[in-house]
Amino acid sequence: MTVQGKFTILPEGTVTTPKGFTAGGLHCGLKKTERHDLGAIVCEVPASAAGVYTLNAFQAAPLRVTQESIAAGGKLQAMIVNSGNANACTGQQGEADARAMRAAAAEALGVAEHHVGVTSTGVIGELLPMAKVLGGIAKLPQRVKADGGDDFCQAILTTDLVQKMTCVRLSVNGKAVHIAGAAKGSGMIHPNMATMLGFITTDAEIESEYLQLLLSRVTDNTFNMITVDGDTSTNDMVVVMASGLANNEALHPEHPDWEAFAAGFQYVGEYLAKAIARDGEGATKLIEVSVKGAETDNAARAIAKTVIGSSLVKSACFGADANWGRIIAAVGRSGQRVNPDTVDIRLGDIAVLEQSRPVKFDEEKAAEYLKGDTVNIHIDLHMSAGQATGWGCDLTYDYVRINAAYRT
Repeated sequence: MTVQGKFTILPEGTVTTPKGFTAGGLHCGLKKTERHDLGAIVCEVPASAAGVYTLNAFQAAPLRVTQESIAAGGKLQAMIVNSGNANACTGQQGEADARAMRAAAAEALGVAEHHVGVTSTGVIGELLPMAKVLGGIAKLPQRVKADGGDDFCQAILTTDLVQKMTCVRLSVNGKAVHIAGAAKGSGMIHPNMATMLGFITTDAEIESEYLQLLLSRVTDNTFNMITVDGDTSTNDMVVVMASGLANNEALHPEHPDWEAFAAGFQYVGEYLAKAIARDGEGATKLIEVSVKGAETDNAARAIAKTVIGSSLVKSACFGADANWGRIIAAVGRSGQRVNPDTVDIRLGDIAVLEQSRPVKFDEEKAAEYLKGDTVNIHIDLHMSAGQATGWGCDLTYDYVRINAAYRT
């Protein structure tokens, strides 16, 4: 148990730690292995809900169905998810299949159909084998339980090597409030709201409009600041459900504990985003790019994502090559205004550029630093107060191997 300012991190927490939530997963036959490929999060009451979705023009059918459910009243009571098949670019049949999943889950779990969200992840352009999916949904009620967070996390994975989840506890009006999250993502990661899915649960009392406000803000600073390969998926989505069972006074931006809740929410989003970046396909290290001194925060975001998305920067980090020229080149092509005479760059604590001029540094020391499992690149533009941080990973031989045979 770790305390970080306004909240406490619960290492053993899962998406079922907040009051009112259960979860589970099972193997229904979508994957060739026996790993879980169908899961659900269920709340005992209709929960306030909010979501953010991919900006890819080819938005997968399940996302449209989930948006429709949330729009019906700002509530969700269950999220049903499958892995192994994205149900994307599947036309009218794909949309009918997503709706059939929603209807089947509603019946099996005993909740209203418009209180069910649906999402899928996996191969694009293949119809779901609905007999297997519907058969699995019928069995889900027996697998959804209070300690089912791990099974749910397994059910959402594709090429991921590790499960990604976290949980925090804080006080709101003297009541214990929890915020938990689970995510999947390893490749096709470059969100604009990669193949990225995120699920956040909380027992806080909060209306959907304020939940959406907070989710959108946190997404801009976390999930939208990661990149693995520059590809934005058809299925990216983050959904949050708030049961309200902590019995606190309803949260809103003027509430005295709003900032504490927002800090906990930010931590959950950032933890999951960094976990996705660290688990990038074939990755050996997490790369964090911090930019300050930009004209605006948006400019800093664009610069950070350009640097972290550069194949040359990523390759240099993989090879432990302190080639700062690749970094400054990425800054210069970011499309943002910079002063070419005032840029500083550090690799960890090692200065390699000051006021846009090379600094003598120990190449062996820099190479040793770059061999670590986390690389921090610091960029100071010395122009104004804009700042942002982005996360990504190195580009390795294994990334090509994994994606050269993704369907097989």
